[in-house]
Amino acid sequence: MPSLSGQSSARSMPSVLEPLYTEALRRNPGEPEFHQALGEVLESLGPVLAARPELLEARVLERIVEPERQIIFRVPWQDDFGATRVNRGFRVEFNSALGPYKGGLRFHPSVDLGIVKFLGFEQIFKNALTGLGIGGGKGGSDFDPRGRSDAEVMRFCQSFMTELHRHLGEHTDVPAGDIGVGGREIGYLFGQYRRITNRWEAGVLTGKGVGWGGSPGRTEATGYGNVLFAAEMLKRRGEGLEGRQVVVSGSGNVAVHSIEKAQALGAHVVTVSDSAGYVVDEKGIDLELLKQVKEIERGRVGDYAERRGTSARYVRGGSVWDVPADVALPSATQNELDADAARTLVRNGVKAVSEGANMPTTPEAVRILRAAGVSFGPGKAANAGGVATSALEMQQNAGRVRWEFAEVEERLAAVMRDIHDTAYETAERYGAPGDYVVGANIAGFERVADAMIAQGVV
Repeated sequence: MPSLSGQSSARSMPSVLEPLYTEALRRNPGEPEFHQALGEVLESLGPVLAARPELLEARVLERIVEPERQIIFRVPWQDDFGATRVNRGFRVEFNSALGPYKGGLRFHPSVDLGIVKFLGFEQIFKNALTGLGIGGGKGGSDFDPRGRSDAEVMRFCQSFMTELHRHLGEHTDVPAGDIGVGGREIGYLFGQYRRITNRWEAGVLTGKGVGWGGSPGRTEATGYGNVLFAAEMLKRRGEGLEGRQVVVSGSGNVAVHSIEKAQALGAHVVTVSDSAGYVVDEKGIDLELLKQVKEIERGRVGDYAERRGTSARYVRGGSVWDVPADVALPSATQNELDADAARTLVRNGVKAVSEGANMPTTPEAVRILRAAGVSFGPGKAANAGGVATSALEMQQNAGRVRWEFAEVEERLAAVMRDIHDTAYETAERYGAPGDYVVGANIAGFERVADAMIAQGVV
């Protein structure tokens, strides 16, 4: 079987796993993102399965690729004109061997069962890498909050939670935000959960407002964590972020806080993007202006360029990866960095690519980057800072305490260093030095597999 993840031209699916993968494709038709995520993990597992045949005998893989529960439901709501709208809601509770299901909710027109399953499958291993005792799940809806009033978003969230609440609980399933689900949406969702259940169960959702059970640093965590992971990769190369030119894709929460942390560490960040195009700012991104445009006015990156002045130019369409950089941080959405983009980055001398989004790099692009000696941080490791801080929020909720921002940031930095070192050392132990994809996949898999075996056939 040809390589799917493309991590190196010599690697392919272990023959013992080909029937499992083929059966998974048959049972999950029309879900290419899930197929891609599944293939990328399975390709990495040859060394651990050779060393630990008991994992095959226990049929751990057959169990881990099948979600424990898949929930699909109707979400009816009324718009501001009184018209009834109907969307579809999803929650895939993938694996709870290490703790309650944990993973975000995504509100975007592209959301379907395959997208949610790909995200949930990735979340299993990402959460395992944090070492914080949380299982993997994901959810969302094909509802698009863009252009909707606060009242419409509230009515949708209330209808969504009216169905979903019966499947949640701080010891069962704890959602957070993702694309299209920020502090506003989490607030409406939590309010409806509290209204229905008559319980102040703060630990049932993370990403809450700091004044009512949220954690300082949660908003920043995914972007900050991604930059910290990139810095650790550069450190292993004997290099650093200071003075490096950085390109960032996207302009949402992850992108904004990736820029913020990279600038704090002395990097020169020159790009942001959205679905219509990208901006190159030779002076470096003006973070306060970007936050004003994106977070307050909910505008487009073209608006940023118009107000920034002569240092910034807006490029409609095109590829943000055409801009030369030492470090690339794809922080928008899945499969945004393709093979052509990878070749361009390599030609322009990129040293490290760290995934702020979930699976933003295509399999062929990953192969190209690794073959060129680029340090590549897969999303399940590099963007785990968000879910790690969600787990820290759950800890604070359980003790009814709130830590200061500096303490949360310090704990986040420690978690990201540990994830980096675990992935790096696991890759070395299994004969793939410097391959963070192999290291992250095997380390996360072993933690989940060991727990599953210990708990019996469930």
